[in-house]
Amino acid sequence: MAEKRQVTTDNQTGLKSINNLILVGIMMAVGVVLRLCASFLVLGNMHPNFLIATYCLSILIIKPNIREAAIIGFISGCISQIGTSMAWLGLISETVGAVAMCLLLANPMPKVPRALVNTFITTLISGFAFTGLAALTYANPMPMAQFMSMALVTVVTACLNCVIVTVLSIPVDKIINKE
Repeated sequence: MAEKRQVTTDNQTGLKSINNLILVGIMMAVGVVLRLCASFLVLGNMHPNFLIATYCLSILIIKPNIREAAIIGFISGCISQIGTSMAWLGLISETVGAVAMCLLLANPMPKVPRALVNTFITTLISGFAFTGLAALTYANPMPMAQFMSMALVTVVTACLNCVIVTVLSIPVDKIINKE
């Protein structure tokens, strides 16, 4: 009688897996398309930042190390240069945001609240990094009304992003990790 073969799958984390690289690429492409077509989801002239949402979802699913998260954030920052009036700020703010998301994954929360809380915090960090850099470089000194306006946009964007990532994280995680 022959031995029964067992097939085991090893879920690799980070960008070492070709499947994870493909997932990040697809997520970035989706983020670009949604960013360019974001007019369908507007709340008071504000809309989600789909690039932040897609890199948060990617990082949540593939669990990269800090260096890999910084690479994902930098790529997102490069993509964010399309159509921006404040060049290069996204390179830094998205990289900082992606690293923050990676660091927040160490928090031992259940999956659904983790997606919600971490995406909210990550979007705030990225948004306020952007606002702070804009205040230091483009509008120095930044008028309080402009700062408050940018802060409001950041908070609303964080709320929208955390809902999007939380809703999408459940089916994407099930598909990717086959749980």
